[in-house]
Amino acid sequence: MARVISIANQKGGVGKTTTAVNVAASMAATKRRVLLIDLDPQGNATMGSGVDKYDVENTCYELLIEEKPPEQVIITETTGKYHLIAGNSDITAAEIKLMEVFARELRLRNALATIKDNYDYIFIDCPPSLNQLTVNALAASDSVLVPMQCEYYALEGLTALMDTIQKLASVVNPNLKIEGVLRTMYDPRNRLANDVSEQLKRHFGDQVYRTVIPRNVRLAEAPSFGTPAMYYDKSSTGAKAYLALAGEILRRQKQINANALQASKDELRS
Repeated sequence: MARVISIANQKGGVGKTTTAVNVAASMAATKRRVLLIDLDPQGNATMGSGVDKYDVENTCYELLIEEKPPEQVIITETTGKYHLIAGNSDITAAEIKLMEVFARELRLRNALATIKDNYDYIFIDCPPSLNQLTVNALAASDSVLVPMQCEYYALEGLTALMDTIQKLASVVNPNLKIEGVLRTMYDPRNRLANDVSEQLKRHFGDQVYRTVIPRNVRLAEAPSFGTPAMYYDKSSTGAKAYLALAGEILRRQKQINANALQASKDELRS
């Protein structure tokens, strides 16, 4: 069954969509079955996957509001070699209409329940705000990956975001965990970035990924060509960093599974 990971941060411009597109492509490159859900009305993850958001027939709107089966809204051909549920400005209307429906925070979870066996990983690109769409994403997820820049305001906002996630978890999804904190647009020559990075590691420990996403012009250019960085320039530092992140996520999951298996064996012995 798929592991569902929301990529979320209330602060915009932290590399959230860049992370969603590139980690999905990197996971797909490791032969994992991957679905990317673009839950942001801006539709940037859709465009970055080589799909025209203005020309797409079905989006998250049809999935959440019209309750079309996921099989009818999934796009199987993308430049990142993963499957996609597209997003565009129609999703803004979905957010409004969700206010009128019963069990609105569970619409996405219920929709994905029928296809989770078809994938190894499902990534959800959330909007840069805490609204009904983000609540739906968190209710449907196993964990949250938080991208952030190593800047003072970002650090301040991260504590508030973690608070929000914990409160939401207690209401809509008690099993929700923090997948990890990802440092993005990182410049090691910047003293502030290094200071904030050290504070992050002190406060959040192992939750901070060892992989760091650097500032990289190829990462910035790739979306304008409608493709993830690894298919735009596989030798770029940005493409290599996201491949490393995919590897780290897989290793962490393997360790979690091993620990759970050992705990189960210990319990049986006792």
